[in-house]
Amino acid sequence: MKIGLLGTGNLAVMLGKAWAGAGHSVVVTGRNPAHARTAAQQIGSAAAPIDPSEFADAVDVVVVAIPWDGLDHALNLVGGPSGALSGKAVIDCTNPVDFTTGRLIPATGSAAEYVASLAVGAGVVKALHLFAGASWPFTGSPATAPVVAVCGDDPGALHHAEALIADLGARPVTVGGIDAARQAEEAAGFVMRVVAAGANPRLAIPHVDPVPAAAVRSPG
Repeated sequence: MKIGLLGTGNLAVMLGKAWAGAGHSVVVTGRNPAHARTAAQQIGSAAAPIDPSEFADAVDVVVVAIPWDGLDHALNLVGGPSGALSGKAVIDCTNPVDFTTGRLIPATGSAAEYVASLAVGAGVVKALHLFAGASWPFTGSPATAPVVAVCGDDPGALHHAEALIADLGARPVTVGGIDAARQAEEAAGFVMRVVAAGANPRLAIPHVDPVPAAAVRSPG
């Protein structure tokens, strides 16, 4: 799969390394060409920097790994509002939270829905925003693999996202459509609040055994 990383920071680099190790090719772009070159070098020989104007035509899947306040500029750079990403799967990893307080910044909606408004015609999926870049790839026992919540409506985009998440060593779980993304983003803020209070967020939620799917279906 040809993966396009929109972003040059640590999350983009670590995801790029993990996917390159799984056999994918990677291109990297961003607001600063020098940063894109450095990120591609850090990922390795399977990655290359690319000009934003050439980005959309070179990729199958776009991964948005940039700060909330950079979304407008970055998606405009790659032609999102003009439809350049139409038909592409777009995985939004944005954390639109105040990192001091954990408060979600958008008053309504979600970063993923905002990405969808800027990436006209793309299939946008929310995923991978809860894990630091150093989490990937996960190489432990499949029984203890991280669960990555996924939100989206486009079946093709969900399929691509789930496959790429599995290639990280994680377990993708689709929890709802794109309208569920705000709740997923608020979870990141909750994690930050727990960490700021000096506690481990893994211990802040109860252990609950999964309920078999047949047991939660509505009676016929």
